[in-house]
Amino acid sequence: MQKILISSCLLGYPVRFDGKKLHKNDPLIKKWMQEKRFITMCPEVEGGLSTPRPASEIQNTDGLDVIEGNSRVITISGEDVTFAYLKGAEIALKLVQINHIKMAILKSNSPACGSGTIYDGSFSRRLRTGDGVTTAALKREGVKVFTENQMSEAKEYLKQIDSDL
Repeated sequence: MQKILISSCLLGYPVRFDGKKLHKNDPLIKKWMQEKRFITMCPEVEGGLSTPRPASEIQNTDGLDVIEGNSRVITISGEDVTFAYLKGAEIALKLVQINHIKMAILKSNSPACGSGTIYDGSFSRRLRTGDGVTTAALKREGVKVFTENQMSEAKEYLKQIDSDL
């Protein structure tokens, strides 16, 4: 059975930057949890950041530029937390390799997990095109990344890769 990497916050773990719970009440998530498909993680926490923690955003670019050393992840108070984001991405990659994971469901817009859109670095809640640090690392590894808003696409992809087994 194909395993799926999932952001811990989407299962209700209180790991969000604000310490609040976010539980995505989605029937597919419930089904896949019952099937024990999920490998859960929060890249920020795995990277060493606390909960709660100051909001962070990638400055001027996206996660791929952070990985390549061309950008930084900065908190709203100006602290550079790039190392923690890179470490979280590295741990996610290890989980993917160990568990032969081909897909992930990660939290939208996050500087770690965002896929397709992330906050623009101005702490004004504006979005821009781009991926978070962990998502960029996973995509480079060939993992298909979905957000919690793309569950029907995730379901179709899982059908495809399950049939390849």
